[in-house]
Amino acid sequence: MAAMQATQFQASYYSGGNMTDTDWVLPAAHPTRVERLEARFAGHGFNPHRHDTYAIGRTLAGVQSFNYRRALRHSLPGGTLVLHPDEVHDGQAGTEAGFQYRMIYVEPALIQQVLGGKPLPFIEGGLSNDPRLSAATQVLLGDMHSAIDSLAEDDALYDVAQALAAAAGQRPERRALDFVAAERAREFIHATLGQPVSLDDLEQASGRDRWALSRDFRALYGTSPYRYIVQRRLDTVRRALRAGGTLVDAAMIAGFHDQAHMTRLFGQAYGVSPGRWARMLGASKPP
Repeated sequence: MAAMQATQFQASYYSGGNMTDTDWVLPAAHPTRVERLEARFAGHGFNPHRHDTYAIGRTLAGVQSFNYRRALRHSLPGGTLVLHPDEVHDGQAGTEAGFQYRMIYVEPALIQQVLGGKPLPFIEGGLSNDPRLSAATQVLLGDMHSAIDSLAEDDALYDVAQALAAAAGQRPERRALDFVAAERAREFIHATLGQPVSLDDLEQASGRDRWALSRDFRALYGTSPYRYIVQRRLDTVRRALRAGGTLVDAAMIAGFHDQAHMTRLFGQAYGVSPGRWARMLGASKPP
């Protein structure tokens, strides 16, 4: 009841007090360094205001209209909304159907940790159809009920910062790669697969700055540290299932939080659920 009242209060705040029965705001169930929320408004959303963060979002349904930099903009499903820090904006439904959206609020300092002192990327007009930006924000703009572990969040922040820079037209800098440090990190990952691993851990193990290491790892091994860890843990799951283990045992052995977390990532990686994969392993071969 208390959570519902808090959500209703937030919706009333965002709507300037003119809340309807269909207005709501849903903060992320598992808070992280990046504020995440999903909301729906039938008409007026919020009055002119500004954040000292990036506001990066995705319209899920309807038309999300907002005044931004002296023009009325319209966000539709399929694009990415990027409001620059300290820019005044408002929000309202563009049609009588209302609008629903998800948004993350990212401190510029987190972006600068990745970009290393470059000017903050600016997306003209606050809207982008760049597929790199859409893909990079997928994790942070996902289901508000799903947890995001610290390494996955760091991985997503790296992708978002790089995608923002690319979408804004900034040219990537060429820097020397540190293979020795990246290999130390990779060896550490294999030695600690059943344990939680953070970028802090990899930084200490490799002796390389976390964001430089993250960049080098992608260049040298074709994927990010987080995705590399997930794939190695899923390898462990498949071995456990081939040996006749249960889904619960496989998830625990591989170091996943729980079976549901493992099942979701397994499906994303292989296109089938681990349960179905295990059943197919046990099926007889056709004659």
